[in-house]
Amino acid sequence: MIIAIDGPAAAGKGTLAKRLAEHFELAYLDTGLIYRAVGKKMVDEGFNLESIEKAESIAKALSPVDLEIEGLRTDEVAQMASKVSVIPGVRSALLEFQRSFAERPPAGKRGAVLDGRDIGTIVCPNANLKLFVTARTTIRAERRFKELQKRGLEAIYARVLEDIKERDARDSSRSASPLEPASDAYQLDTSALDSNQVFAEALEIVEAVGIS
Repeated sequence: MIIAIDGPAAAGKGTLAKRLAEHFELAYLDTGLIYRAVGKKMVDEGFNLESIEKAESIAKALSPVDLEIEGLRTDEVAQMASKVSVIPGVRSALLEFQRSFAERPPAGKRGAVLDGRDIGTIVCPNANLKLFVTARTTIRAERRFKELQKRGLEAIYARVLEDIKERDARDSSRSASPLEPASDAYQLDTSALDSNQVFAEALEIVEAVGIS
């Protein structure tokens, strides 16, 4: 059982993916952490994010333990991830990592939930269920702004909104695996929904598809 969840930043796909994985007792992989780990390791080792050869080398050598690096979920590292993710060699090197996780879930799980930008289109095109989770740009920026404030970080809404727009542009326009819904994905707009409502709608889709 493979559930693929895609969508832009701050749409709520990560929260939904984790809840679905827990509900159905499936393995969970936040594929964004893979790219974050590559970007952060490059910066930590003093390399420019545009160094294609080094990025590919780090991606090929990446291991699950690297996904536990402290600080991977910061907005700064998110920007690093978005930049290295446009490198075709990096995407190619990490593709097998993701597919292996989906096809051979750890801990004897009966399946996996993966969330990212191209799970339903590239990583797991034959997934049992594909969801494309989205929300209006201003709503996503507001959510991220409040999240940063809650974490005690200084943030300016206008800058957060601009960052979201820049990430969307990069993710949607890249030549390798651009952000777009799979043709057979169920689209779920979370603009006017809280996390519980999103989860409830997703469960209805799962039931309708009949894969539980």
